[in-house]
Amino acid sequence: MKLIDAGFGNFVNAERLISVASTESLPIRRLIQDAKNAGRMIDVSCGKKTKSVLITDSDHIICSAEEPEEIAKRINER
Repeated sequence: MKLIDAGFGNFVNAERLISVASTESLPIRRLIQDAKNAGRMIDVSCGKKTKSVLITDSDHIICSAEEPEEIAKRINER
């Protein structure tokens, strides 16, 4: 299992990730809201502004305060 830092000492299994997206678009914000309503959203931003969304193969949405480019860099480092 390959873990990556999603910010503030929280780690995510990189092998389960499907996508890393920015929160700029309306469809991604809708995706976050739908996941929140369904109980599938995990917020690891520690109260900071959400800058990236990690989408897993189990339909969970992980909101992070890290930039998407930084998350992608951490995934590609390994």
